[in-house]
Amino acid sequence: MYQPRKYKKKDPDYIFDFIQEHPFATFVLYGERLLATHIPVLLKGSAEKFTLYSHIANHNEQFDHLQDGVEALIIFQGAHDYVSSSWYKDKDISTWDYSAVHVNVQLRLQSQDELADSLRNLVHRFEKGQKDPLYFDDLPRELIDDHLPRITGFWCEPFKIEAIAKLHQGMDEDDVRSVIKHLEVGPSPLSCPLSKNIQKEHDL
Repeated sequence: MYQPRKYKKKDPDYIFDFIQEHPFATFVLYGERLLATHIPVLLKGSAEKFTLYSHIANHNEQFDHLQDGVEALIIFQGAHDYVSSSWYKDKDISTWDYSAVHVNVQLRLQSQDELADSLRNLVHRFEKGQKDPLYFDDLPRELIDDHLPRITGFWCEPFKIEAIAKLHQGMDEDDVRSVIKHLEVGPSPLSCPLSKNIQKEHDL
């Protein structure tokens, strides 16, 4: 990851919370070539020490390369958007603000029981806010028994974590306020969340 010093994030709590808030990640490993899949990835543990976990379908091209000890890269992406230099007081170069966390991991395959528990946690995490939630254990047993053999779960043990938040640090406050104002009404669905991230970064 390219990490200019002023944008680098090292706080374990920031990284832990970021992953929790942006669980839909890019899972990258090397097979015959670089392979990537977009999947939900959850946390287990604390900010000081955590494990990640997920699963993929067995017909995914990555499946043939899932083995204990294999290295993978998991990329978590936050809100991002284009920032026009026309929003500044003086002429400058336009840019792109964003945040991301990269976690290099070693894989460890899950047992069928571990996979079932992982799916139970995954469904609970995203189903609990529904009006009439349908949890994992509410599904017909035959449906679960048919589905589980078609997917493979895995633990991801982090050994390198890098985080960045490029949010106009070091810029003139008037320009930062202008960026926030323009992003609040921007056309992208990520404009407003990015605006809030910049506000929080600058305590504005």
